[in-house]
Amino acid sequence: MKAAALLMSLVLAGCATGQATIGTQVPAERLSSSIVPGRTTKAELLAAFGKTKAVVFDSGYESWLYQSPAGGGRFAEFVVLIDPQGIVARTRQRAPAAP
Repeated sequence: MKAAALLMSLVLAGCATGQATIGTQVPAERLSSSIVPGRTTKAELLAAFGKTKAVVFDSGYESWLYQSPAGGGRFAEFVVLIDPQGIVARTRQRAPAAP
């Protein structure tokens, strides 16, 4: 019983220490000038920037994360919300975390 508990603890610890998946890195200027809500399509995003970290919601919307190098090993985030028809609905930029 104790061995099983120890094994489960080790498995869970391994999951907790796994490296997080990051988004595709693209210069911020390129993202903000290339992505137009209501017009840019999912296919255009893939062609211009490639695959990145994405979350697909039950509603059919998708959230894609791109990152822009901000120096000192930090990154700004550019989040793109894609509607069920494959059109960019909104974008949001987040400044890099303070060092």
